[in-house]
Amino acid sequence: MENSAEWTVEQVLRAVDLVPPGCVVSYGDIADLIGSTPRRVGTIMARHGAAVAWWRVTNAAGALPPGLLPRAREHWAAEGLTTDPDATRVRIAAHRADLVAWAAAYDRDR
Repeated sequence: MENSAEWTVEQVLRAVDLVPPGCVVSYGDIADLIGSTPRRVGTIMARHGAAVAWWRVTNAAGALPPGLLPRAREHWAAEGLTTDPDATRVRIAAHRADLVAWAAAYDRDR
């Protein structure tokens, strides 16, 4: 069961649900947490991420695909997330979730 595609989708979405408002994580952070790859996490987010706070998951540079930016900017502003001057990337270094606390919450939520 743990190696199934369904299990991986569930774990990615559960990890995203645990990212606190006003914080972000990268695809790689989630991959490290659940034992997957950033590419797989990105694919799962593209296919299933609409059900969770997808704007809290970016690439390592704090960026999202261009088509998501208009809606992401609204969410980022509402949560107080600052961006680069052209608002194409969230300042991930300033807003990254506490990865230790996030991992502990993930473990408790099993």
